[in-house]
Amino acid sequence: MNPPSNQFVPSRRMDIYEPIHQIGMWGENFKSNGNPNTSASVIVEVDNKLENESETASLEMLAPSNKYDQEATKPIDKIQRRLAQNREAARKSRLRKKAYVQQLENSRLKLIQLEQELERVREQGLYMGGGLEGGHLGFSGAVNSGIAAFEMEYGHWIEEQNRQICELRTALNNHISDIELGILVESGMTHYFELFRMKSTAAKADVFYVMSGMWKTSAEQFFSWIGGFRPSELLKVLVPHLDPLTEQQILEVCNLKQSCQQAEDALLQGMEKLQETVSVTVAAGQLGEGTYIPQVATAMEKLEALVSFVNQADHLQQETLQQMFRILKTRQAARGLLALGEYFQRLRALSTLWASRPHEPV
Repeated sequence: MNPPSNQFVPSRRMDIYEPIHQIGMWGENFKSNGNPNTSASVIVEVDNKLENESETASLEMLAPSNKYDQEATKPIDKIQRRLAQNREAARKSRLRKKAYVQQLENSRLKLIQLEQELERVREQGLYMGGGLEGGHLGFSGAVNSGIAAFEMEYGHWIEEQNRQICELRTALNNHISDIELGILVESGMTHYFELFRMKSTAAKADVFYVMSGMWKTSAEQFFSWIGGFRPSELLKVLVPHLDPLTEQQILEVCNLKQSCQQAEDALLQGMEKLQETVSVTVAAGQLGEGTYIPQVATAMEKLEALVSFVNQADHLQQETLQQMFRILKTRQAARGLLALGEYFQRLRALSTLWASRPHEPV
């Protein structure tokens, strides 16, 4: 029996060359043609054909992959740009926080220096007041270091607020991104919260000083409410500068204003009740006898509740700001914060003009 001959079946796949089949063809050429040159030329020709077909197949296989990579790269580039913007915004936020922390540290050092100076002045029996419109002396003329420190801190607070107002105005005019604008809004809100903290500390030192608004300019004192601003009245000032508001925003602002008025009325009723209680306590006993130590001591205990009223009023103001800016979009909140800052700037400018107005001779 003749052994079965080896037969090679050419590949039927997409024009991909079958090397084993080609080896069989080379063998037949060597058998049929003994010329070595002819064999070499056939090998070279076949080898070139193999190389060309392999390159063609590789290009056909890579082409769809390259096209897919280009399409997949498009959203990746967009994400990378967004990430780069977020990183830049975060970097700027860190720089601002670093600058703010440095400013607080400088203020702390200045406070220490001021306390040392006050101590020297106290030893000498002298006092040179400072502040926006003069220093603070208690009823007895003694130095209140807590109030003197507050006046200095408040002066720095005003300087920082003026800087933030300029920065916010520039940002709105340059139409910066909402991410960067949101950082400025957050910084401005934090600045107001810092004022409430300062007032709470000062109220413990002298609550009458804080409630009277002596640390403010004359026009600001005219609109002062328990040592601050009346939230419902401030909403009236801000809302016209926030247009356009959606119907839902208008409804939420109206509800917020109504809630503020109810809380304000409750605080005022508590204040009136406290005034009545203190008045009755001071007037207790027989007036005209020249003895009032027991009555005054009792009234002093009752007046300690004033600190609580100041803190509650500041808390209402802070909550109103937070709720208002939750209702607004980022750009609206930025405009509202700018309007709020400029409103107080105008009141301070009004005070300056009023104080420097020409006086007619009496």
